[in-house]
Amino acid sequence: MMAGTKRDYYEILGVRNDADEEELKRAYRKLAMQYHPDRNIGDREAEEKFKEASEAYEVLRDPEKRQRYDRYGHAGLEGMNVAHFSDVHSVFDLFGDLLGDFFGSPRGRSRRGPAPGRDLEALIELDLPEAARGVSKSMTISRAEVCGECLGKGCRRGTQPATCRRCQGHGVVVQSQGFIRLQQTCRGCGGSGYVITDPCPTCAGRGRVSVQRILTVNVPPGVDTGTRIRLSGEGEAGEPGGPRGDLFCAIQVREHPLFQREGTHLICQVPITMSQAALGAELVVPTLHGSTTAHVKTGTQSGEVIRIPGEGIPSLRGGRRGDLIVQVVVETPKHLSQRQEELFRELAELDNKLVAPQRKSFLEKLKDFVKPTRASGSDS
Repeated sequence: MMAGTKRDYYEILGVRNDADEEELKRAYRKLAMQYHPDRNIGDREAEEKFKEASEAYEVLRDPEKRQRYDRYGHAGLEGMNVAHFSDVHSVFDLFGDLLGDFFGSPRGRSRRGPAPGRDLEALIELDLPEAARGVSKSMTISRAEVCGECLGKGCRRGTQPATCRRCQGHGVVVQSQGFIRLQQTCRGCGGSGYVITDPCPTCAGRGRVSVQRILTVNVPPGVDTGTRIRLSGEGEAGEPGGPRGDLFCAIQVREHPLFQREGTHLICQVPITMSQAALGAELVVPTLHGSTTAHVKTGTQSGEVIRIPGEGIPSLRGGRRGDLIVQVVVETPKHLSQRQEELFRELAELDNKLVAPQRKSFLEKLKDFVKPTRASGSDS
């Protein structure tokens, strides 16, 4: 489906564009229950609405994707990792745990094999020069790891979990209501299919312990606020035999006192004197790694810019480096020496005799504007 023909995600879920996470979840839950394939067997329209609602929820629940969508619509999501569900199984692969909570399936059963661990997020703050050149940062995170005492089983070493008698190890109990068969998570085992009668003293039967790890993150040159760096396998531990989750590092670049950033370009305002603007000058301007020279041409006006190629930020995706854009600001002196005042008065006298072309044009227009007009109907 072309981006231009897609329905609005907020309209699909039936929520306002300022809906919070819980409102989004409730709206998706309602639609998922209405159009779930188990309740609409053979109904292709219901299946499409189920996938459509899942795609809308997948985008709006992600802060970065939602921000891009709010700003640019569907076109803003191009190039981002947006899940376009080709079938209902791909929905279950992404939202298996969530849909399991909604429809009574045991947690993680919709996935193939043991459930992976939970993803984690961390914040990395950088100065602008660090973001430009790239840097390695060390960070400490807390995460759940497999208990070394029971190896994730949750029971005391030398013992084994017991099969749940209520569900006979299936993790679910099935209830029939007419033609509809509903599965509910077994309350006896919480969907695991087993119970622990003699819990591990180290992890209290959870199979996981909280640990702190020091990780090194290699930040590439060119990152900006909002960039996310993924460290595969550095999230929390999964079920025994399942993969670890990932760690997503969100970049935040601090404001710089001299430079403003626009994509790969840097903007710097540099003050110059009236004489430099009138006569021209060579300016020493700052860069992220030192300084360089910019030429101010004769007759430069306040607000004009000088572009210095290659002194900006490198592109995160490769390619050429951005430019440094120097915006000159002509300063009017507030305190004059006696000699400076004499020179300015002399210049003012010359200005009255030798009016610059631009000023002359303005004065001529001003005269036409204030010229008295004759009353309507008067004699010529």
